[in-house]
Amino acid sequence: MRVRLGDIAARLGGELLGDAAHEVARIGPLEGADEATIAFLSNPRYQPQLAASQAGCVIVGPAMRDAAAARGASLVCADPYLAFARLTQWWAAQTRVAPVPGVHPTAVVEPGARIDPAASVGALAFVGAGAVIAAHAVVGAQVHVGAAAAVGEGTRLSPRAVLGEGCRIGARGLVHGGVVIGADGFGFAPMKTPDGPHWEKIEQLGSVWIGDDVEIGANTCIDRGALDDTVIEDGVKLDNLVQIGHNVRVGAHSAFAGCVGVAGSAKIGRHCTAGGGAIILGHLELVDHVHISAATVVTRSILKPGQYSGLFPFDDNASWEKNAATLRNLHSLRERLRALERQAAKQP
Repeated sequence: MRVRLGDIAARLGGELLGDAAHEVARIGPLEGADEATIAFLSNPRYQPQLAASQAGCVIVGPAMRDAAAARGASLVCADPYLAFARLTQWWAAQTRVAPVPGVHPTAVVEPGARIDPAASVGALAFVGAGAVIAAHAVVGAQVHVGAAAAVGEGTRLSPRAVLGEGCRIGARGLVHGGVVIGADGFGFAPMKTPDGPHWEKIEQLGSVWIGDDVEIGANTCIDRGALDDTVIEDGVKLDNLVQIGHNVRVGAHSAFAGCVGVAGSAKIGRHCTAGGGAIILGHLELVDHVHISAATVVTRSILKPGQYSGLFPFDDNASWEKNAATLRNLHSLRERLRALERQAAKQP
């Protein structure tokens, strides 16, 4: 595919500097780019690469307008990273093979399931009784859609994804391979026996409700609620290998990186983020606009927006608790020490 820069500028907006008739055939990084490549630069740290790049066009912000113009064609946008994101979406839409509407002959569709004629159900997929597949939805090969589940308009379930019984995902979602939505939450009651505790299963009677425009990375698991539903609100983005426990609620437009774990009944606000490997313990609340750094363990509710971090080596529990208590008081101890130093300095 070859695209004129003028057409790209018309779609993305911004100011095009250079030949509108020049054609590019790929999106790529600055390093190694050629005249058929369109690249982008949003981080000023990489500005030295700009002058040396042979890219046919570079998407930049207003602060780099002059530097970009000096090397060749450029597209100046208020937010170059956002413009790049939208360009990738459009590019993928032009090159992606559109699924063929209809049900593959090898798919199993139980009686009572409702599949819109504009939807696509792939090879060896299963759609349970009472399930609803909306228009332009894609149920990939070997996907399992449980009884009474619902897939919203334009949502894509990639091969081998599972949408469990009674679970629902809204419109324009993207579920990658290996995802399991609606497995049982981890609920067991301890039972004393002569040889030690055994575990009695608590049946998980809730479901999973997922809003619109949600993306779920490969092998992520979202457990059904124990009694009420687990809820993922509109616009949430979950990376690969994320674990969402039963009865968790994740607010709209929050985003979690790989291997984040959220334990049962935690409530996460809107526009929150969690870095890779972060853990949020159960029954906690995070208000809107809370940002958790990678590998942080959140052990108490966070009721004020902001950035939170914490890495602390493990130890036997008694020692760890003493050290953690001391660590939390270091700031006040430092101020007390400084006051004593000032007092000592005044004495003859």
